[in-house]
Amino acid sequence: MVKITNIAGALALGASTASAQTFKTYTDDNGIEFWQSTFETSVGDGDAQFGLALPAASQSGFEEEYIGHLVVPKGGDAGTWMGLSHMSGMTSSLILISWLEGDEIMTSFRYASGYTQPDIYSGNATLSKISQNINDTHFELTYRCEGCWSWDHDGATGDQIPATTSAAAQIVGWAQATQAPNSPSDPDSDIKQHDDDGIFGAAVASARNSAYTSWVSLATATSAPAAATASPTGSRNSTGSAGSTGTGAVATASASATAAACPSTNTMANTTWDYIIVGGGAGGIPLADKLSEDGASVLLIEKGPASSGRWGGTMKPEWLVGSNLTRFDVPGLDNEIWKDSEGIACEDYSVMAGCVLGGGTAVNAGLWWKANPEDFDYNFPEGWKSSDMQSAVDRTFERIPFTDHPSMDGIIYKPQGYNVVSGALAAAGWQNVTADEVPGKKNHTFSRPNHMFSNGERGGPMATYLVSASERKNFKLLTNTTVPRVIRDGSHITGVETEAFLDGGMCGEINVTPNTGKVILSAGAFGTPKILFRSGIGPQDQLEVVQEAEGDAMVSSSDWINLPVGHNLDDHTNTDVVITHPNVSFYDFYGAYNNPIKSDAESYLSERTGILAQSAPNLSVLFWEEILGDDGIVRQMQYTARVEGGHGISSNQSMVISQYLGRGKTSRGRTVINGALDMTVSQTPYLNNEHDLAAVAAGIDSLKAALSKDPQINIVFPAANTSTEDFLADYAVTTGSRTANHWMGSCKMGPDSGLVNNGTSVVDTNTKVYGTDNLFVVDASIFPGMVSTNPSALIVAVAEKASGLIADAKVESSSNQVSGSAPFPLGNSTSPQGTGMPSGTGLPYSTGVSLAPSATSTSSKCTSDVTITRTRQASSQTAVISAQAVETNAKPAASSAAHSSFTMPADGFQPSNGTLPSATGTAPTASSVLPTATGALVEPWGRCGGKGYSGSSKCADGWVCHNYNPYYSQCIKP
Repeated sequence: MVKITNIAGALALGASTASAQTFKTYTDDNGIEFWQSTFETSVGDGDAQFGLALPAASQSGFEEEYIGHLVVPKGGDAGTWMGLSHMSGMTSSLILISWLEGDEIMTSFRYASGYTQPDIYSGNATLSKISQNINDTHFELTYRCEGCWSWDHDGATGDQIPATTSAAAQIVGWAQATQAPNSPSDPDSDIKQHDDDGIFGAAVASARNSAYTSWVSLATATSAPAAATASPTGSRNSTGSAGSTGTGAVATASASATAAACPSTNTMANTTWDYIIVGGGAGGIPLADKLSEDGASVLLIEKGPASSGRWGGTMKPEWLVGSNLTRFDVPGLDNEIWKDSEGIACEDYSVMAGCVLGGGTAVNAGLWWKANPEDFDYNFPEGWKSSDMQSAVDRTFERIPFTDHPSMDGIIYKPQGYNVVSGALAAAGWQNVTADEVPGKKNHTFSRPNHMFSNGERGGPMATYLVSASERKNFKLLTNTTVPRVIRDGSHITGVETEAFLDGGMCGEINVTPNTGKVILSAGAFGTPKILFRSGIGPQDQLEVVQEAEGDAMVSSSDWINLPVGHNLDDHTNTDVVITHPNVSFYDFYGAYNNPIKSDAESYLSERTGILAQSAPNLSVLFWEEILGDDGIVRQMQYTARVEGGHGISSNQSMVISQYLGRGKTSRGRTVINGALDMTVSQTPYLNNEHDLAAVAAGIDSLKAALSKDPQINIVFPAANTSTEDFLADYAVTTGSRTANHWMGSCKMGPDSGLVNNGTSVVDTNTKVYGTDNLFVVDASIFPGMVSTNPSALIVAVAEKASGLIADAKVESSSNQVSGSAPFPLGNSTSPQGTGMPSGTGLPYSTGVSLAPSATSTSSKCTSDVTITRTRQASSQTAVISAQAVETNAKPAASSAAHSSFTMPADGFQPSNGTLPSATGTAPTASSVLPTATGALVEPWGRCGGKGYSGSSKCADGWVCHNYNPYYSQCIKP
């Protein structure tokens, strides 16, 4: 996904860096001394200012507060609002917004879990006014902010307590809109998305002052204002007017979120599926097509709504009304997500992701790169090398060919950006190629953008794989439906639990074919870990967070499978350079959304020609180089040049060149789940070591040298007098400022099982989750490391490859579905990053098959649900499933164990009522743990024993069957 820098869209801060602002000491009329930044904003007349005063490091009791000085340009007739984030980004951080209402300055604390309308903050931050001033061009507010450096919004926590070290910097983000809140007199009013943004880093030592304790007495102490009106966003926390009466303490009020309506009956309750695929994106759609080719029944579940008009999508500007096109179908509108992401962006991720049918391939710039063979050879395990992947890559590009001339007339519109940059590169000795014809040439080469676009429209998986899948009676697509967890019976997955995400979504349980059915998670680098966490699969600390949040709905701790889910998170490291050139010509793609040039709209609608058939924001040229580090690792760089402004440069002759540090980078991050069950980035995967940083610096120097071949190219960011070292030292390393939105790696594939000490992998080389019989993952999360290019085509190729492996995989149907065998153990897993995952928490217990539930599973979003009844039959090893629709408000059950009508005793083996067929009801003896070594050899890292296991115990040559406990044995290296 191309990251836009001049309008970074719905709550994505980080476009500007500290070098774009100036700091100096400022003393206001109250005598308060601030360390103050003056920064440019495109809204209104004049600059904005933010001053920070902190207590001395020795003054205890004031660590979580500050005094702020805010000066905001008033904007035009439509007004404005200014937001301050108490961390770099607007997501997963406490936000203070301010605006004018007559002669009063209104303020409100907000919190955004993702790219959505921020909630009124439900925590305990307090704003007290010290002074205010309003003139013709600006409004000015001086205030005390208590409890503002740490936050807790309905269980989602975070903090940025100012450090006491001399070199520490306090990172603050800002965003400003060209419109006032919808109802300016209401402190709880919804807001429009912002139009400019940035971040700055204030030197903590310069902001500290021992006079702080005397300044706080200037703040006006008041009582809390009246409670806010209930709102569908949940708990409210507003500060109201910042006028002469001050703002005082926080007012709160609670309201329930509006429930999405479920259908009155669940027609799927009586149907089982050979495959249930969760996530309709670059991984899930091709999988659904491939797995349904041979007649297997396949259900594809997508959380979001339809996007493309082909599939019933309806989101479109007025000029597309009357056509079957939506905003997603028109390449020239693809970056509108950064301007208006409502109903599109995932609300429960702190990063931008598309929660619509098609996922990233519905909202990104459509770049379509044939895999550099080195991406597979360097990153992937045996069986996934470039020679193994070639046929899958070929099939991918047979289904979805690339184009570098997307307009149907073959003309490249507004080519000036390409001409400028490619001319300099050619003069510097770089080679002009068509990248998808020579995918392995990624060193000092440049190419026009290669896209998946077809017939002047977006194309991609939705226009190919999904079309052929939909023609089969054994395939079904379910949209507007989220899957909070898979339903586990120990190591065996019996189905998925569903909730209505939007009206028309499904609520209840949907089951796979007993003994042979498989569930595949393709929900992406954040969605898949979230489902695993809520299914009791992941690091101990994350499962405990979910348990605290969900209580009895969470899988019993005895059933947990500790794997390093969420670790190894990766993304291209983005570093921007901005240039200007007199020949560059800007096209207003954002303006074209509602008010396109008439001739451009007509040519596109009638012929699929013109600049609207090209990707916004006029992607011009992409180029690559390799850099050898002192650590002996070759690191891949991709540069994406586009015609737009950024980093405070708004010239119509400017271009942003984004450097992406890719394959070979060794920095990794982590994604975690918080108490509100939102996914956040707890550690960024950017420049965590000197070698990655050195590669970025070398790449910037190389870029400068190449661009210098054209004397008319002016590098304006970084400034001419700024060294590369200083430029990078001042460039914030945050998710908002460095993301390329190419997230991957959080469920790493590899032969080193995370169940074993120091194992780093979540899925094996057949894409099956370690410790499960029939749960698979196929999406970007399984990529072991970053790739050379935008990853969409590689994800599809991985799905092509995985489809055959999954189809051929035999489900180790342990008897725990019906015999009372124990679920999968914790084993001896430890986190490779040292998060302290335990070696085990005791023996798991037997659950057997769930009987008729005493409380029907449902979701808070469901108005009607399904009761699943499983009946045991002594003559059969399968569970017989029946269903009926019922009205209920019960909490969702997490697994078959939670549904059971019998209770488990302390020893975990003997049910208190009911009889389990084929079960002894006692713990296995030592001699019963491992079966006789008969049958085929077990592959490396495969299961070779344990209670309920009936396969071979003989491992491949050189591997031994290691007994971890009575419930699980695995083939490992001796």
